[in-house]
Order: sequence, then structure tokens, then C-alpha cells
Amino acid sequence: MAHGIREIVLPETKPETEWLRGRAVRKMSPLRDHSRMQTWWVRVLGEWAAERGEVGPEWRFRVAPPDEDIRPLVPDVAYLSYARMGDATAEELQAPLVPPNAAIEIRSPGDSYADLDDKAATLLRAGTDVVVIVNPRTRTVIARDAEGKRIFSGADTFEHAALPGFTFALPVMFDVLRVNRPR
Repeated sequence: MAHGIREIVLPETKPETEWLRGRAVRKMSPLRDHSRMQTWWVRVLGEWAAERGEVGPEWRFRVAPPDEDIRPLVPDVAYLSYARMGDATAEELQAPLVPPNAAIEIRSPGDSYADLDDKAATLLRAGTDVVVIVNPRTRTVIARDAEGKRIFSGADTFEHAALPGFTFALPVMFDVLRVNRPR
């Protein structure tokens, strides 16, 4: 490691603990909407990524922006391409020292905007191509990348150059929040 750069190591906890804005922060314990959205992203992004890389929920990454401390961040859903994995071993991929290509964050009611913003900015500085922030309450999706952000809402179709060919209509994704009881 470069002079003055340290690795911040936090214990594994349930829910996970991350390093945000210079302090350890426990992730919110997910409620139904968060869980449903996270499951949808793992399934749909996982299908898209099948030949491209791996998708996982709550995958701990050791994120290292240039000239900054290495810190643990745990996206709600992460996509890591085989190309970015390189020749990393299965052991090294348990908590990779490379950023995910894409990180998806599902906003929970108790999430701090400042913490979420710091997490997205840190991931982008470390090399993540896109951070997608899903807000089930407002039914919006924000895609942040090095160029800025794009907000999707209403009947918009999500797409981003970092995920070529991965598209969906927002109403299809948010439909998983409906309760579909058998009659």
C-alpha cells in the first residue's frame, strides 16, 4: 500500500457495517419493499450478466479510490465482470479489492442521503462504472456515473452504457412491490 494509505477493516455483522463519511455505519435492516427490489435486481441483472460476470446481493468490496484509504462497502446488489475480476482467486473474490462494475442501492426510509451520496461518490472514484439508486417510495431510479446523473421516473425505460443491452421499463420493476394474493 502507498505511504499513508491504510485499509479500514470492519467486522462482518448482520446487517453489514460499511465505512461512510469517515465512520462505521450499519446498513439498514431491510423491510419488504427493499427485499422485493433487491431480489428483482439479483434475478434480472443476474440473467443479463450470466456470460459476462457475477451478480450478488450484499457482496462486500474493499474499495480503494486513488490516494484514499481502502474501505469496506457493501452494495445492495453488485455486478462484477469477469474482465474486471482478472485472474483473482475464489478466495480474493470473497471481498474483492476491485470495485464492482455496477452497484445498485435500494433506498430505505431510514437511509441518510449524505451517507448514500458518499457511498455512490466513493464507488465512482474507485472506478465503478455506474451506481444505480432505486427509491421505492418515489418510484424513481437515479443512474450516477463519472459524467453525472440521470433520473428515470414514470414509464421511463432504464438503460445505461455500462450495462449494454440491459433495459427495463420502470413500471415492470416497481410492479414487484404490489401484493398479489391468490383469490
